[in-house]
Amino acid sequence: MRALFQRFMYGRYGYDQLGWFLLTLYLILYLLTLLTRWNIFYWLGTAIIFFAIYRIFSRNLPRRRAENTRFLHAASPVIRWWKLRSAIWKDKEHRYFKCPNCGQQLRVPRGKGKINITCRSCGASFEENS
Repeated sequence: MRALFQRFMYGRYGYDQLGWFLLTLYLILYLLTLLTRWNIFYWLGTAIIFFAIYRIFSRNLPRRRAENTRFLHAASPVIRWWKLRSAIWKDKEHRYFKCPNCGQQLRVPRGKGKINITCRSCGASFEENS
């Protein structure tokens, strides 16, 4: 059975980051449909899942890659923000500051009192409490 499915999927696009996002969005809309009983969520979810299935079985690989690239380009600020917040939340040994001049994120040891921080990008210096 597995070999049959592998043979069927040969030359087809399969899953990527956009596919997983569409699947997650479908599940959220499905839950909203169950909670609110609004048909708009049902129809949006149905359209999204059909588009995701179409992408999975598509043989137009360059077009699907271009769609995924556009999605990743659009989602990259959110992904970077999420990864930074996750790192800050997990890191109990450091404090994070944003340079007032260029906006670069700077990491300093926690618990050192008032320290002078120099930005490694622009060279601006400012004082903060760690």
